[in-house]
Amino acid sequence: MALSGFEDQVTQAVEKLSESIVSVSSMRLERRFFGIVPLEGQGSGIILDRKGLIVTNNHVIDGANQVHVSLKDGRTFTGEVVGSDEATDVAVIRVDASDLPAANLGDSEAVRVGQFVLAIGNALALPGGPTVSMGVLSAKGRPLPGSDFIFEGLLQTDAAVNPGNSGGPLADLDGKIIGITTMMIPYAQGMGFAIPINTVKKIAQEILESGRVSRRWIGISGIDVSPQLARRYNLQTEAGFLVAEVVPRSPADFAGLRNGDVIIGADGTEVKHTKDLLMAVSKVSSGGRVRLDINRLGRKGVLDVNPTEAPPVQSQDGR
Repeated sequence: MALSGFEDQVTQAVEKLSESIVSVSSMRLERRFFGIVPLEGQGSGIILDRKGLIVTNNHVIDGANQVHVSLKDGRTFTGEVVGSDEATDVAVIRVDASDLPAANLGDSEAVRVGQFVLAIGNALALPGGPTVSMGVLSAKGRPLPGSDFIFEGLLQTDAAVNPGNSGGPLADLDGKIIGITTMMIPYAQGMGFAIPINTVKKIAQEILESGRVSRRWIGISGIDVSPQLARRYNLQTEAGFLVAEVVPRSPADFAGLRNGDVIIGADGTEVKHTKDLLMAVSKVSSGGRVRLDINRLGRKGVLDVNPTEAPPVQSQDGR
């Protein structure tokens, strides 16, 4: 009975989710030495509201000359790209439709490592409807390589993720979407990643309001300090953001921030995780500054950094 009840819960969640999942196909024209060649892409998307707004990955529609959206009921629409954000790999599409089955969005902050999750999408563009896979939430807060702009970090799962899943949902067993699949590691097994749905909501709202995402940037990358990391490298603090790289001629470089510094505070707020620092930097207005408390080899200090507009982010391989 327990197993039967669990199966019922999974199948009901899948039925609920499948109504709001769409197939997204794109075509872009690329010049080759022998002429213009059309290149097709396939991915998935999620219906945000009843009036035709759909969210997917930026890399699914990046550079596309045409975008088509296919619904579960067989209808196909030409999609208009409202806007996209390379840094978080989020894009919003609009189709001319109404009374669409909107997805039920959850809270990615409330999810727990180890809970069961479902990944649904048009894997490998196979005919016959979306592919469903199940696994567990393997980790939260994973950094996206090359990006400083996902406040919550990525969700990691061992649920099977394949090309074509991009833009599709990662959901809990209640059918609530907790993330949007963005990438997998092709040389690893059981390692798929999703953008937390709270981040997706925020980015999508900015795109709808202004057509783009504007953010502050100081030019560093690094990792959260853990007690184990602190002991290994004798950091003299068990929490904070360890600076691993400072971009040359960036605001952080001009302010004197160095590799190996640990940022422990920002504008009077304690920095325990990467998102604490990013949140403080994001609040700085144009021309403003953020005051960083740092720990450098056991000595504490203060640096004033003047954030600038973030430069374009390069797309990542392996999605």
